[in-house]
Amino acid sequence: MSEETKGTEFGRLSVSYQKKPCYDIVFENSFANLPAELLKLYPEENGENLLKKRNLCVITDSNVDVLFGREIKELMQGICKELFFYVMPAGEEHKTLETVSDIYRFLIAKNITRKDMLVALGGGVVGDITGFAAASYLRGIDFVQVPTTLLSQVDSSIGGKTGVDFEQYKNMVGAFHMPRLVYTNVSALKELDEKQFASGFAEVMKHGLIKDRKYYEWLLENMYEIDERDHTILQEMVYKSCMIKKKVVEKDPTEQGERALLNFGHTIGHGIEKASNFTLLHGECVALGCIAAAHISHMHDLIGEDEYLEIRDMFVAFHLPITLRGIDFTAKEVVENTKSDKKNVSGTLRFILLNKLGKAFIDETVSEKELLQAVEELIIHEEA
Repeated sequence: MSEETKGTEFGRLSVSYQKKPCYDIVFENSFANLPAELLKLYPEENGENLLKKRNLCVITDSNVDVLFGREIKELMQGICKELFFYVMPAGEEHKTLETVSDIYRFLIAKNITRKDMLVALGGGVVGDITGFAAASYLRGIDFVQVPTTLLSQVDSSIGGKTGVDFEQYKNMVGAFHMPRLVYTNVSALKELDEKQFASGFAEVMKHGLIKDRKYYEWLLENMYEIDERDHTILQEMVYKSCMIKKKVVEKDPTEQGERALLNFGHTIGHGIEKASNFTLLHGECVALGCIAAAHISHMHDLIGEDEYLEIRDMFVAFHLPITLRGIDFTAKEVVENTKSDKKNVSGTLRFILLNKLGKAFIDETVSEKELLQAVEELIIHEEA
């Protein structure tokens, strides 16, 4: 295990904010210990845990509720004053201010106060929208992340980024709001369909590409076990990815510098996502964005052609797209979308390139022509 992924014993990671412990990422193989972990967040007063005097509101979506809703309700009954469930429609198209407004109305109707807590049960959309509701409701209340998808377990649940899409602009409205706890049930991954699992894997590969070549190589060595969802391998993979992200966000919690490296593949990826009207999954677009960024890195003579081709082709083994076929948008539309990306600084696009496998850096010299060329490289034009 490399320095970037070496850490404490599997089971718990502590994330610090401004060098002070902020929250733990707990790794489990079921939801059974969730009530005990929630109770740990509150002190005892006169022999009674203060959570017993607080309300909990679980926010989930219609898909996750079917899978885990009943189990979570049964586990959490009795650990708090009252337990409420808000079930939003599943899908990126519902990651909007309108949904946040509906959540506010629900919280107000249930008399949720500043002392109460929200629990995000689901994938990245649920986690982001719950975190934003928690950041803004009553000027901020506590929330807990219970990620159930690969993407959310290795990426979106960690670091306190919250937000919603606005008029097809990805995560344009949001806030930094740290969770009190991230409870990761790795066994939940067996419920994911193949496309969602692959979508999350794009973020896993990104971690290796930007920070840890040995981890990247470990992923390739274990591709069959990962594809078969070998539980022991998945445990190690989720843990290692969380360790990489933890180290990055601790150094730069509000993305003033190094944290931007986590955006590798996302600038063009978000441009594709918007151009496709969100018909492609986020991870599919990130994979394509990583390939385009690797292509630009090769154009800048930072990595060799063989390394670029390896990066491109390795996504195939994990069931992710490496080309765009049969699309109704152009490379120019994708590039235009990058101009409104929130990663732009004073009109300058901050783009993440690779110095080599396992080492990324922030670049502000990538031209529009290079972006266009990289996206064109992805597009397969169908013959008439």
